[in-house]
Amino acid sequence: MFRIFTDHRRKKLTETPFPPAWEEIIRRNVAHYCMLEDDERAQLRALVQVFIAEKHWEGAGGLELTDEIRVTISAQACLLLLGLPHNYYQNVISIVVYPSTVVPPQGRLGFFETATEPVGLEHPIIGQAFNQGPVIIIWDAALQGGRHPEFGHNVIYHEFAHKLDMLDGSADGTPPLHDRAEYRDWVRTCSHEYLRLKRDAEKGRKSFLNAYAATNEAEFFAVATEQFFDQPQLMMAHAPDLYRVLHEYYRQDPYKRVSRRHCGSQDG
Repeated sequence: MFRIFTDHRRKKLTETPFPPAWEEIIRRNVAHYCMLEDDERAQLRALVQVFIAEKHWEGAGGLELTDEIRVTISAQACLLLLGLPHNYYQNVISIVVYPSTVVPPQGRLGFFETATEPVGLEHPIIGQAFNQGPVIIIWDAALQGGRHPEFGHNVIYHEFAHKLDMLDGSADGTPPLHDRAEYRDWVRTCSHEYLRLKRDAEKGRKSFLNAYAATNEAEFFAVATEQFFDQPQLMMAHAPDLYRVLHEYYRQDPYKRVSRRHCGSQDG
């Protein structure tokens, strides 16, 4: 009964005309929107309508939440879902948004990558994803990442990739996959690239991926997701097998999408 009610509510949400002001926000703040095909844009708009309605949004650090903040964050988070079977990030209940970089208080729950240990030192963050808790997003970083994919850094893709990773209960760099063959291919490919990155980082060599990806396997997946969407040509040139497994997982092909730089016709 609960599922029937949920499906009915979502159907009503997606049948409601998408606010023109929201679409203008997406066109202005999410560069990838202009690279999508018309049917993909329509799908993304429907995802955004449900996502905004179902999540609990909270402004922190004096930030007053606006439609621009909710829509910009939602569109980037939902872009990751376009090709995935999903339930609108069912493991995300709350999204807490700060205006700019913050230092979380000591003694909070551990970061997802060290979930069995408390946080020992305070340090500034631009985002956090908790296994059994909220997603924390810094608004100025989210806005910059959405507008400038050429930088290759997107806090929304990063943190929501963590939440996809956590769907099987742990943050280990391997999200739920289809079958054993896909798991074997994923582990073989990602382990190879992760270890290559760690060797480069230990020797001070620059890699095609941000060195933060060498922190652990969970961070590797999140950073690789950022580059897969924002700098697909770079990944294809340096790690085509890594691009392939991410393409097979996300069921999207940003490499082919990057040539579509301008928004097409206005669609309903």
